[in-house]
Amino acid sequence: MAKALLVIDMLRDFLAEDGALSIGDAAKQVVRNVAARLEEWRASGDHVIYIMDRHLPWDAEFKMFPPHCLAGERGGEVVAELAPREGDIIIYKRRYSAFFGTDLDLTLRERGITELELTGVCTQICVLYTAADARMLNYGVTVRKDCVASFDAKAHEFALAEMEKTLGVKVL
Repeated sequence: MAKALLVIDMLRDFLAEDGALSIGDAAKQVVRNVAARLEEWRASGDHVIYIMDRHLPWDAEFKMFPPHCLAGERGGEVVAELAPREGDIIIYKRRYSAFFGTDLDLTLRERGITELELTGVCTQICVLYTAADARMLNYGVTVRKDCVASFDAKAHEFALAEMEKTLGVKVL
C-alpha cells in the first residue's frame, strides 16, 4: 500500500504575519509540526506532494477573500522552513479541493497511492474539501490535529469533527 503526505497551502500568504490571509498565531506551531512530520515522512521514503493555491488576478474566489497566492508572486511560495525537495511533487490548484481541476487523482493512481495524510491550512477550507473529495474517491485519509490550522478556532474544530464523523477520516 503506497501512501503520500499532502502538504496543503503552507504558503506565505497564509503563514507569514504580513500574508494576505494570515492565520496569525497558529502559523508558527503548525509550521514546526509539519516540518517534523515531513522529516519523518521523508525518512520512510514515502511520497510527498505539495498542494499549492495559485490564483489568477481575476479569480472569482476574490469575491469572498482578498487576493492571495497570485501566480508568480511571493505570497504563493512555500514558507522556507518547508521548502520542497528534489523528488517532491507539486500540484497547483485554484479551488479549495486539491482534486478539483487538477491532476492529483491521476498522479496518485499512477503511483498506486491509496492512503493520504493531509497537513496544512486552512482546516475548514482546503483541508476539509480535499479530505471530502479524497474520501469520495475511496482514498484512506488521516489528519493529525497538530498538523492543520486555521484563522478560525471554532471552524477548525468543526472541520476536524466533520472529517472524522461524516467522512470517515482518521483524525489523530
